[in-house]
Amino acid sequence: MSHVRCLRGLGSGIEYPADQPMNLDPVDGRPVEMLLDVERLAAEQPNQAWYDPRRKDMWRFGGLMALDASNTDDARHIVALGEGATPLLDYLHHPVAARAGLRLAVKEEGKAHAGYGANPTRSFKDRGMAMVVAQARRLGIQRLAVPTQGNAGDSLTRYALAGGLSIVVAMPEDTPMPILGNVAAAAHRFPERVVLELVGPTIREAGALLKQKYIPRGYFSVATFQEPGWRIEGKKSLGLELAEPAVGSTRWSLPDAVIYPTGGGTGVLGMWKAWGELEALGLIDSKRPRMICVQSAAMAPLVDAFEKGESDTQARPGTGTLAFGLNVPAGVGHFRVLEIVRASGGAAVSVQEEEIAAELSRVWKQTHGWISPEGAACLAAMPQLLDRRLLRRGERVVVVNTGSAEKYLPAIRHLLD
Repeated sequence: MSHVRCLRGLGSGIEYPADQPMNLDPVDGRPVEMLLDVERLAAEQPNQAWYDPRRKDMWRFGGLMALDASNTDDARHIVALGEGATPLLDYLHHPVAARAGLRLAVKEEGKAHAGYGANPTRSFKDRGMAMVVAQARRLGIQRLAVPTQGNAGDSLTRYALAGGLSIVVAMPEDTPMPILGNVAAAAHRFPERVVLELVGPTIREAGALLKQKYIPRGYFSVATFQEPGWRIEGKKSLGLELAEPAVGSTRWSLPDAVIYPTGGGTGVLGMWKAWGELEALGLIDSKRPRMICVQSAAMAPLVDAFEKGESDTQARPGTGTLAFGLNVPAGVGHFRVLEIVRASGGAAVSVQEEEIAAELSRVWKQTHGWISPEGAACLAAMPQLLDRRLLRRGERVVVVNTGSAEKYLPAIRHLLD
């Protein structure tokens, strides 16, 4: 059975019942998280009995997840489509890493590799949406609404249809056509189950439309951070995978730095939460990777706040970015992202649009790797990270490639010629 003990406000610290279908904390309007009873898990499933590395999806972590796939009662709510358990690929050949002596690896969330799990929509969003749909089914919530820059809507559509739920997806009109087309096709085929609204220019306007038009009609918002910690729990699996033992080993360990493309920031909170729970289980110590949040200079609210020493972001207009997933003017969970970045000794940094494009083109031409623009942004940030001593020779560094370049065609086709 699930080991979730309660919900807890990220800002207020107030605890709420685990089965309460709430959105933001009513006390301060900030997100809530799911609090696991790690002590009970350790007592009931000692010696890592909760961990099944033979399973090739994110549910391999059993009772350390907010639903335990090894438990019959929990498993009936889960719609498992292969999400998670993605490979960590050596990138020692990257020219910057090679010159600097970095032990660079890329966590590949986009392209399937034999012997591993595979995110069905070729995006890390599948981790969060798999948990969203499972938790909604557990609580009997039948109608969900999400504003998105694209991939979250594509992912929710896939899982909701597989799980028998109805949804509204609101996204900007300039969402990459492969992503928009997936949702539009589902809305055409299942009009009674999928509604697509095009509104923009960013996710903020999409969220406002849902709040005005659909939430009053009974749709439950699963916008970033506005569900009760579900997407954090799904993204937590990414942090668990970065720490889990290599084949033939029993030692859990963490890299020295994680470079992560950051829009809303759910993944940052998820990874940080995962490592705290692993420490509570005695599997790792208190040392954490430096968290490097990368944004485009065209839309960099976290970078602005970090550099000014501010505690939260302020929405500012931007020109938009090729890395569509980073086109987030501000986020309700950004205050916590900034806390984590600072606690880790990391930073929030930006790269120019020209640097993203150049790195995306270089990776394709030299390796034929289907890296996403967001992943390319992270690789493009490495020179400045080395200059600022945020990366050091000999360190183990992980870049998270959050999706596949295929999802951004034709917007990036000119870079692949």
